[in-house]
Amino acid sequence: MIRKQHIPGLGLAAIVAIVAFVVESVVKNLTPVVVSPLVAAVVIGALLANLGVIPESFNDGLRFAARSLLRLGIVLLGLQLSFTQVQEIGTPGLVLVFVVVAITFFGTQWMGKRLGLSHGLSLLVATGFSICGASAIAAMRPVSDADDDEMAYAIALVTICGTLAIFLLPATGDLIGFTGAQFGSWVGASVHDVAQTVATAASGDQQAQNAAIIVKLTRVMLLAPLVAGVSFARRRKLASSRASGENALATATKLPPLVPVFVVGFLVAISLNSFIEIPQTVLSDIKWIEKSLLASALVGLGAGVNLRKLRKIGARPLALGLVSWLLIATLSAVGVALLY
Repeated sequence: MIRKQHIPGLGLAAIVAIVAFVVESVVKNLTPVVVSPLVAAVVIGALLANLGVIPESFNDGLRFAARSLLRLGIVLLGLQLSFTQVQEIGTPGLVLVFVVVAITFFGTQWMGKRLGLSHGLSLLVATGFSICGASAIAAMRPVSDADDDEMAYAIALVTICGTLAIFLLPATGDLIGFTGAQFGSWVGASVHDVAQTVATAASGDQQAQNAAIIVKLTRVMLLAPLVAGVSFARRRKLASSRASGENALATATKLPPLVPVFVVGFLVAISLNSFIEIPQTVLSDIKWIEKSLLASALVGLGAGVNLRKLRKIGARPLALGLVSWLLIATLSAVGVALLY
């Protein structure tokens, strides 16, 4: 519930979210680069916080945005998806999506461990690269042990690699010989953010663009089971540590929910859109509300980032991001070549 002390911070989050949408529009009109308003929001929020211009009285509202608005935005994201999309991509598409997501998700975490990175950062990078960029990272953050700085680093990595994909994948697709649905499926299975997927597929024909969106949205649907699975695994690990008394920190740590409520809401929203015909105009309005909520939430998350700590993380996460990007792009290309 919104309280009086939340209003200043929520007001700031809303204003910065509007600025983030303006940044997206300006960059889109001037360059071929796609800047997601979610990324712009977290960057602006972090800059304001680290410049020391956010009053202490705004913090309650910013934390509320980072927590409650985020979860509501994720639920509304489900209304952009439907189970019929899964039927449209067929068996080859489903095999491609599940295999690529699974190997990228677990493989990235394995590589992060080998690089000596924290489990939380590796998990967020794995989620962002395997599912849908910044929004997936933000959704996984509440059930992980990652901090705000690690979240910001993970978002930066998927932004950099997703932007590179806009330029590199079309040229590489031409060399490989991918056209039409092949190229679109490759883009949908390998590019991170939805907006970046659309921008990358735009270089192909309409068949390529349709395939890219359907495959990409099918990947997004896997966000719910991944978040629920991580929450369940972390809960069981903490409960085991409590029972054995071997970890004092585990005893003091609140157990995450078995299945987060917002994940249940996400699945309910997908079900509603699958079985009830919602007018396209309504869905368009909901899409705008969803992006606005997520942008406002990421302002709050960005305001919790300490840039000095971020610099101390070093270059190893960059190596993890690049390897994860190459992994998902290569797996997707091989999968498309074999299945289509």
